[in-house]
Amino acid sequence: MSVLVAAADLLAGPDLPAGPDLPAGQRPVLLDVRWALGDPHGRERYLAGHLPGAVFVDLETELAAPPSAAGGRHPLPSPAALQAAARRWGIRSGDAVVAYDATGGQAAARAWWLLRWGGLTDVRLLDGGLDAWVAAGGELETGDVVPEPGDVVLTGGRMPTLTADEAAALPARGGVLLDARAGERYRGEREPVDPRAGHVPGAVSAPTGENLRADGRFRTDLAERFAALGVRPGTAVGVYCGSGVTAAHEVAALAEAGVEAALWPGSWSQWSADPSRPVATGP
Repeated sequence: MSVLVAAADLLAGPDLPAGPDLPAGQRPVLLDVRWALGDPHGRERYLAGHLPGAVFVDLETELAAPPSAAGGRHPLPSPAALQAAARRWGIRSGDAVVAYDATGGQAAARAWWLLRWGGLTDVRLLDGGLDAWVAAGGELETGDVVPEPGDVVLTGGRMPTLTADEAAALPARGGVLLDARAGERYRGEREPVDPRAGHVPGAVSAPTGENLRADGRFRTDLAERFAALGVRPGTAVGVYCGSGVTAAHEVAALAEAGVEAALWPGSWSQWSADPSRPVATGP
């Protein structure tokens, strides 16, 4: 099943070709995950205009556990906490889910990954997000949406993850460790939030933004993009970013290219907080 759903298909209504978990005539649950590093106004933007029926998801409190030096800035929530949030969003057993944001899926992919990790099988990203919906003629509604509570059961552990030690060992074992942060952070030229600048030795720079076209939709040549970075059929692949958020977007892009990749939840925020961990800089 594709990771993505096009705005035109979502606009088609009950005939959305959403796969085996969405019976004919049943709309998917829509999740609005507007978040960006340093921008606390996602909920305000949601209230000002969102897809009809979409529920706001707070990334900081619902898609992450509290930060710590040991776990990073956005540790994974417990399965129980994720399940409670998903029920608040109105997700019931058997529902299909479509997540979106206004940044090409770079925040919404965290919801996509976590719900897949939790055990849902039919979760997708709206390709191009809010802008694609509007460009396709979709209307927006304002105000809050409070759905009836759902009954979904989430267990966790359904998507591969890496510890810091496993991520560090991956390149030496013939795998590829992708660093999804911006190139200047990988090279150590700037570090706006974490204790040290640079990257994990052996990691390959693969900025998340380069998964997207200028209009915010996913590129159609993702397989070629990742092949150029050393990802071949059968390659073990791990991904990290600053705190495990945009790395989920890279995992989604890899999945769209037919590659299963493991997410390192603690990412650079965990690594750089440990002074015993080595740091590499430069290209």
